[in-house]
Amino acid sequence: MDETQVLIVGAGPTGLALALVLARSGVKPRIVDQHAGPGEASRAIVVHARTLELYRQLGFADEVVAKGIKVETVHLRERGRDVARFELGDIGEGLSPFPFVLSFPQDDHERLLVERLKDAGVEVEWGTELVSFEDDGGAVRAVLRRGDGDETARFAYLCGCDGASSAVRKGLGIGFPGGTYDDVFFVADVEATGGAVNGDLNGCLGDAGILLVLPVRSSGTTRLVGIVPEEVRDRPEIDFDDVRPVVEDLGGVSVERVNWFSTYHVHHRVADRFRQGRAFLAGDAGHIHSPAGGQGMNTGVGDAVNLGWKLAAVLLGKADAAILDTYEPERIPFARTLVATTDRAFTGIVGGLPGGHLIRTLLVPHLVPFALGFSRVRKAAFRVLSQTRINYRESPLSQGSAGEVSAGERLPWVESLDNFEPLASLDWQVHVYGTAGEPLRRLAAARLPRLVEFPWGEGPKAAGLAENALYLLRPDGYVAFAAPEQDVAGLGRYMDTFKIERR
Repeated sequence: MDETQVLIVGAGPTGLALALVLARSGVKPRIVDQHAGPGEASRAIVVHARTLELYRQLGFADEVVAKGIKVETVHLRERGRDVARFELGDIGEGLSPFPFVLSFPQDDHERLLVERLKDAGVEVEWGTELVSFEDDGGAVRAVLRRGDGDETARFAYLCGCDGASSAVRKGLGIGFPGGTYDDVFFVADVEATGGAVNGDLNGCLGDAGILLVLPVRSSGTTRLVGIVPEEVRDRPEIDFDDVRPVVEDLGGVSVERVNWFSTYHVHHRVADRFRQGRAFLAGDAGHIHSPAGGQGMNTGVGDAVNLGWKLAAVLLGKADAAILDTYEPERIPFARTLVATTDRAFTGIVGGLPGGHLIRTLLVPHLVPFALGFSRVRKAAFRVLSQTRINYRESPLSQGSAGEVSAGERLPWVESLDNFEPLASLDWQVHVYGTAGEPLRRLAAARLPRLVEFPWGEGPKAAGLAENALYLLRPDGYVAFAAPEQDVAGLGRYMDTFKIERR
């Protein structure tokens, strides 16, 4: 029995990302999923910059970008014709190595993650169900069922990444307050022609709600996402012909062949807790919300990376177990804010608000393109949607500030230096933009895996970094400790508090 193992339940993007972080950090997890293989449904489409930055640390961001499609242009259409368009392009230029919005369907995404996990020496155990579990304080005893046989195993930690109906969350008795939208959504991969089948992202607006039309590179088909008409949404079986009039009316799209079709409900819920004893919740097991802004899957990957490096640090003796207490307070506030904001946006655009029609047909087509014409608005929008603005300033792990950068913030990217490259180590490191003093060199040599010095110049200055300041970075690329005067004594005390050591 190896109680240093982590059991991950659920092999969607969140569980796979968590397993990858652990494996790359030196901890081999077990990951199980009750399904026979990777999902074929594909509700999540957008991969944002912060997720790609994290994938770069794991070594495969370029492959994701190559398999996806950069969303260069967004068309807003009404009854089959363009009413507005705006260019996204590299909307976050200078803010991230990935300054664009990427379309990469969830089914393709999951298959790629499964392959990268296999490369890291971990196979997903498909067709394996978590039957029950018990946390005895020292470990988690789990009963796993594969076919007709049961296996009992003990693990140091249990991670529920098993979706909205999470067996882990239910087994813990954690509440999942919120609700379900009345609308039923559909998603389809089709072969089609028409004005909206143009290689770009198309938002087709009208009285019937909204229809998204975008290309899928892997299959050379067109993906449609929309709302099932109210008059047919209560039918026990809904097929594409039930939504064909919406597709033709809103999008002006003529569908010649349907390759795949599914319907689903959208919920808005956040679990009361993300941790209980030795068990954790991540992704849809802890929070689900509307698809507005394409935030859901990206938020789950963010959960996975936050939790993964902390579990690895504890299991490998690189940090005190107390850092696991920071997972929930760092991630649950963002989940609650996200659910609230996407709910308002979703109900406004879809039509739940009294002014829904005006929002869809007047405000969105005209105000949004106008506002995005301003550089400051474009950059602000990118920071919000890309999730690069997420911070943990209130976390116990965050101490100090230097220049315009506070502990708990994502390290600003400096394009001229590519200061994200060293983050591939997935370990603690100190950055100095200028010259490191001898006391800092000695401490780093004795206790930290890496000290990186970058030349001072206009790049770091424009990013808000301070010359010769000390920035201790967590394995996920967030600033943990910052001091403008290279406070080596303060850094030592910080490391002592959390028992951060090089192993």
